[in-house]
Amino acid sequence: MYITGWTVLLSALGAVPAVWAHSRAFAWAWIIMVVVLACVDAWMAPKVTALGVRRHLPRAVRLTESTAAELEVANLGKRRMRGAIRDAWQPSAGADETRHRYTLRAGEAVRFRTALTPTRRGDRAADRVTMRSEGPMRLAGRQRSVEVPGSVRVLPEFASRRHLPSRMARLREIEGNTAVQLKGAGSEFDSLREYVEGDDVRSIDWRASARRADVLVKTYRPERDRRVITILETGRTAAIRMGDAPRLDASMEAALLLTALATRAGDRVQVSAFDRTERARAIGVTGPTVMPQLADALSTIEPSLVEPDWPAVVRLVQSRVSQRALVVVLTSVDVTAVDSGLVEAVEALSRKHLVVVGSVEDPTEVELAQGREDVSDVYSAAAAARASLERDAVIARLRQCGADVVTAHPDELAPEVADRYLALKASGRL
Repeated sequence: MYITGWTVLLSALGAVPAVWAHSRAFAWAWIIMVVVLACVDAWMAPKVTALGVRRHLPRAVRLTESTAAELEVANLGKRRMRGAIRDAWQPSAGADETRHRYTLRAGEAVRFRTALTPTRRGDRAADRVTMRSEGPMRLAGRQRSVEVPGSVRVLPEFASRRHLPSRMARLREIEGNTAVQLKGAGSEFDSLREYVEGDDVRSIDWRASARRADVLVKTYRPERDRRVITILETGRTAAIRMGDAPRLDASMEAALLLTALATRAGDRVQVSAFDRTERARAIGVTGPTVMPQLADALSTIEPSLVEPDWPAVVRLVQSRVSQRALVVVLTSVDVTAVDSGLVEAVEALSRKHLVVVGSVEDPTEVELAQGREDVSDVYSAAAAARASLERDAVIARLRQCGADVVTAHPDELAPEVADRYLALKASGRL
């Protein structure tokens, strides 16, 4: 049972004559009358169990984008019903206008829309649905809450996709320039032509020659596709906040942009989120299905407060690919990388693969390094400068191991990693 605002107002109206007449008996009589009327009204209200509820939810939505959840309510009873419905969601789902009024005749159904603008990645779960049925006097009614399970998967924002058109234009330019520079017999079929003296007889296509009554040979072009493996570190350093979001989100943006670019270049892409175990992966798919699978896999990943197992990362890469590949490691480059095993892992991977290490710079550290107003600011600036020198030493050591290191602010890491990928393409190293 619940009471409405009309019950409160009616109770307040009785207080006026009670105060004017200084009659406590009248006040108690008025209150008892209001309570009795409310109880009678609630008893006369239709049973809430006569309402049927069903959810209709979108499968997924990108972070910061809006969608709508629909709640279908049907009157399964024989009486006309009116009241309110509350469609509750967890706070991070960003639900707006969750309360809806309804008036339903017997057998009638209606749908209510609840706008959702999620503020966090992952599965945003729906809470209970609270249904109210008003009595004929609108003083009180019946109330019931039921579990109606449902969730909406919130995918990474992929704000860096705005950089994709310009990088795609650069990629087309590189492919146009390198098409003539590629040499060698290759292994991808290109076309058929007539046999000329000096051609390798092993390249003769006997079936096509029989159909044309002429000797035709197959021509090949060098392979253009390469393997790109992205390792997204999800250990404790990925939980450090850089501005409004953790470092992991900036690394995800870099992984998404690089995957979109490499996929359109025809490369075979694999992505793995790893700390001490593999948290998520996107492998074994090509073409337009790569990005949806990757976004879905990364949507539920959260940083783990553990040290990453870098030797296990090396074993993972070695088990996934046998030929030379581009390995992009998105992690934190600081003085702890020496003790954690990152340097040794990069050295082991560089013996066979091209390795690019991408790291997010802390914008707060840059601000601290510029402070000179008082003693506290000077000490903070000295600490920031020391941290910067230690990071530069680690970067120099990683480069000595054969890796290419990219460091940038959170919003700039994704395009910087994409540019380094394009530079490797243009130089013929990839």
